[in-house]
Amino acid sequence: MQITTDRLKLQATLIDREKGTVEFEWRLPISFAEVLHQIGAIPLPPYLKREAEKEDSERYQTVYSKEEGAVAAPTAGLHFTEHVFASLKEKNIETEYLTLHVSAGTFQPVKVEKAEEHAMHSEQVVVTRKNIEHLLSGKKIVAAGTTSLRTLESVYWYGVKLFNDTNADFLIHQTDAYQLKPIDQTEALKSVLKRMDELKTDQLLGETSIYILPGYEFKMVDALVTNFHQPGSTLMLLVGAFIGDDWKKIYNEALQNGYRFLSYGDSSILFRNKSIK
Repeated sequence: MQITTDRLKLQATLIDREKGTVEFEWRLPISFAEVLHQIGAIPLPPYLKREAEKEDSERYQTVYSKEEGAVAAPTAGLHFTEHVFASLKEKNIETEYLTLHVSAGTFQPVKVEKAEEHAMHSEQVVVTRKNIEHLLSGKKIVAAGTTSLRTLESVYWYGVKLFNDTNADFLIHQTDAYQLKPIDQTEALKSVLKRMDELKTDQLLGETSIYILPGYEFKMVDALVTNFHQPGSTLMLLVGAFIGDDWKKIYNEALQNGYRFLSYGDSSILFRNKSIK
């Protein structure tokens, strides 16, 4: 496939259909990010069924986003306005910012008969020393979106890896949470801080393919702010893992009362069902 504009000719070659791997080639001495800005559009989820508009560059974006790299906005974050943040501050509710670059896999439905056989895409994660120190304060943690939740849980499992191997790479596979032996949350977080000290850095960059489905034991997050998701998605599996069978009552309530689903839809705050083991 070839895309040509006044300034740029881009050649796209399919390498692996099953894995969704595509090779891009262009001759101009510019970065891939610049290529995307020249010929791309805001990557609205396909279920919105419309072309991107100029206004989407602002409204399909959170007020606190800073880093480029995600293929989609963390949609729960769209509900957080400057007014909401001010209100949270008045109530002495602290906020902390994490980075996870959402991959194209966020739109990929679960097509296999057994959910555990679904292949997750890896996503880039960035965590800071301040993030970890804040998490060590022992306060209740509310994740703003499944993106934040996956990041926080991935940080814990990286700490577990470091506890067992001080040189472990920040790479979380989708089966790690079901194969590694859990340790105390504090020990895991201290292991991450120790790694930062060893590397003389205040932030770590890694990759995660964490797969959260019923049976997963949450280690970091107490509550979750999230939109209403489409059936057959990994996000629905995550919600089911977080609150158990109550997801049926919640979604039935949403359907009966005309709640809006998906990216530009309504949100909810869910509290972890601690009885699930």
